[in-house]
Amino acid sequence: MEQWIQLIQEIGFPIFVSFYLLHRLETKLVAIHDVLVALKEK
Repeated sequence: MEQWIQLIQEIGFPIFVSFYLLHRLETKLVAIHDVLVALKEK
């Protein structure tokens, strides 16, 4: 059981950071998409 807890502690933080960065990237991509769509409509 102790090995599982140690494994989660070691792997959990990088996974959290990865999801956080992917979320930030997604919001920037949505903003870029909206600008491109607006430019296409002009």
